[in-house]
Amino acid sequence: MFKRTFGFNRDLFSSFDFTCLSLPGEAAVAGPLCCSSGPAAPPAESLLPRIRRAAEGPHTITFVGSAAGGDGAVPLTLSWAQLHQDALAVAASLQEHGVKPGDHVALLGPTTRPLVTAIQGIWLAGGCVIVLPLPMRMASLDEFMRQTRAHLVHGDVRLLLLDPDLAPFLETRPGDPPVLMLDRVQPGPGRPTASDYREVPDDPHRLAILQFTSGSTAEPKGVMLPHHVIGANIDGMVEAAKVTVDDIMFSWLPLYHDMGLIGLTTVPMTVGSSLVLASPQDFLAKPGDWMRWLHQFKATITAGPNFSWVLATRALKRMYEEGERLDLSAVRIALNGAEPVDPEAVDRFVDAAAPHGFRPGAVFCAFGMAEVAIGGSFPPPLRGMACDYVDRAALEKEGIARPADPSLDSTRRLPLLGRPVPGLEMRICDPATGEERGEREVGELEIRGTSVTTGYYNRPDLTKELFHDGWLRTGDLAYFTGGPDGGPLELVICGRIKDVIIIAGRNVFPEDLERAIGTQEGVRAGNVIAFGLEGSKGKEAIVVVAEVRTEKPLEVRRAIRRRVIDVCAVPPRDIVLVQPGTLPKTSSGKLQRSLCRKQYLNKELKLIDGFDG
Repeated sequence: MFKRTFGFNRDLFSSFDFTCLSLPGEAAVAGPLCCSSGPAAPPAESLLPRIRRAAEGPHTITFVGSAAGGDGAVPLTLSWAQLHQDALAVAASLQEHGVKPGDHVALLGPTTRPLVTAIQGIWLAGGCVIVLPLPMRMASLDEFMRQTRAHLVHGDVRLLLLDPDLAPFLETRPGDPPVLMLDRVQPGPGRPTASDYREVPDDPHRLAILQFTSGSTAEPKGVMLPHHVIGANIDGMVEAAKVTVDDIMFSWLPLYHDMGLIGLTTVPMTVGSSLVLASPQDFLAKPGDWMRWLHQFKATITAGPNFSWVLATRALKRMYEEGERLDLSAVRIALNGAEPVDPEAVDRFVDAAAPHGFRPGAVFCAFGMAEVAIGGSFPPPLRGMACDYVDRAALEKEGIARPADPSLDSTRRLPLLGRPVPGLEMRICDPATGEERGEREVGELEIRGTSVTTGYYNRPDLTKELFHDGWLRTGDLAYFTGGPDGGPLELVICGRIKDVIIIAGRNVFPEDLERAIGTQEGVRAGNVIAFGLEGSKGKEAIVVVAEVRTEKPLEVRRAIRRRVIDVCAVPPRDIVLVQPGTLPKTSSGKLQRSLCRKQYLNKELKLIDGFDG
């Protein structure tokens, strides 16, 4: 339907006037803007010396929940020094099995002590870590197998380390890499020890992580992250978030996602601060345990995508109603990232967490992506959420973020996501021409600096399209505006370019529709997808697919229709109500709009009983 260049649709910007526009009562913005954290930093050191320094410190890693051995398991605590000794033994075992510097070693298994030890062991052996996604649902095992094999082939995997519990689900075929059970490379009787380890040359330019992006139908894209790129991003995040060795981090995030692997595991592993680690399964089974562990271990830093804070809000409300009280006063950074931040959801979390001692200033709305290792822009710690209020019509029709009265229904509220972490620069460009834009002018976010990926593995075509004059094209619609109280420029994200729906010359952001519909009774919040579909006379129309739990589907359908009209003044072409747990999601839990659209067209959606669409 659309022309596709550089991975997104340029035509959807035809309705935007990207000339400099005047704000009310102000002169037009003169010239382009570039948001920078300061002078470029020198090349960063690799992860290996950082790991060794951290192992000399007194702090620890603690495994809880299923990561410690199952429901009800006693937390397992060991020092970074002890884990490092185990990792040296793993590295020696990998060397015994022929792993050489530069080899790609894949890991497949849940979050456990052996998995984390193996990650460090692979780096010590000079290998590149590829953590493979686990299946989101048991019903998707066939797709999981297909995806796993694609990652193994595309990633040129030399060896697969497999958790024994997953062995029954993996069928090897000719051409697959060798498979070794994860427990066979751990320290034990008759196996290599730390003293058998042969030190490898320290090469900051060697690949440390091949991070596969969570696509839906496209061929896998492996983001190449050399040691110096990850090191630079760690340095930038540590400086921006004021991380110290005395911080206590808590994470349940999957280790196959960059925020879990780099942001909440590699950072403490290389800085030497304490880490408490659970598994995604623990969080999904009992979201309230996340909050309980923050209380138990007096954690200072934690993170999660927007949907996880919604679930935590519900859990905290139940705790309060049942008389359970927590102490969350130690938390100084509660990072909300990896998916669009919903300001209303943040407000509800703050309200629910306040009786438990949570400080509103600890809310930390940030931007990141795998192509910059993880951390892109951070706000000042302990500022809390700050928002920009803009006129929805000007944003959608003109591509300008014009300030507006917060009390008006026509106003859109967008979180400020801070400034680039040290070592990065950001600019906003017209996606069609590449021309730089001015303050409050919407365009594509581009990034350059010390922690930008070197490209996609074995995909020179995609790597070429990824960059514009040395700047990384993110595919995000964004603008810059001044921070609170006249502060320096900060980043605001409006949406993804490829997901924007063009309706009568307006650029409608699906997130706005999905959030509004998600508040409707009977609709599962965070489980709504809106997308565009070519309608009559080539015009785009809106389709809504929503997971519901209701005995009155027709009433829910009518309510959804009203919500769509309230948001964009246009009725949807179709509303489809589907069974809970059936909307397509990535391995990290993000909704997949493009795959949902394909399933809709192919009539593959799982409708609720008695609903024929």
